[in-house]
Amino acid sequence: MMTNRLLRISLLLVVGLAIASLIAYYQIRTEQGSASINKNVVAANFGGPFTLINEDGEQVTQDDFKGQYRLIYFGFTFCPAICPTELQKITAALNELGPAGEKIKPIFITVDPERDTVETMKQYIGSFHPNFTGLSGSMAQIDQAKKSYKIYAAKVQDETMSDYTMDHSSYIYFLDPDDNLVRIFKIDDTAQDMVQVIKPSL
Repeated sequence: MMTNRLLRISLLLVVGLAIASLIAYYQIRTEQGSASINKNVVAANFGGPFTLINEDGEQVTQDDFKGQYRLIYFGFTFCPAICPTELQKITAALNELGPAGEKIKPIFITVDPERDTVETMKQYIGSFHPNFTGLSGSMAQIDQAKKSYKIYAAKVQDETMSDYTMDHSSYIYFLDPDDNLVRIFKIDDTAQDMVQVIKPSL
């Protein structure tokens, strides 16, 4: 008797979770569709203050990029696959946009300042779009930038490796000149997906 009751409760929980998941899925899809079609801003005043060092050794803050469209990505230069793929995606999107792409400032911010020095960042971003800015700084400065943009990153030490790697969130943020977050592009978004969203906004 008790076993049957527990079984019914378990089944109801499973069904409830499935329904909730479906509702959440369709809400997300609807929001994404609205952002693509209606160019709705995802969030106002996204980001926040930061002070970092660019690839030329100059100190910059968030105010240095105001008035510009931006594509911002957080990663690290020792990343074996995801980071270079996402930066190449940004490069491909900007190239496809042609002259309109010149209105957008691509920014790469390291989550691994211990290894990503100014010199390392300068050399690394040279492999991608020529307008890329690479930002590094002290750990405290990077932590502030991560907090402002709600980025997760943590050092991972694998006993089978001689060096560490970084576990981090992987999103490309598209901001308008007024610091509004227009769209978050994920790993499964292509360069063509980005162009379809970005081009009507320019």
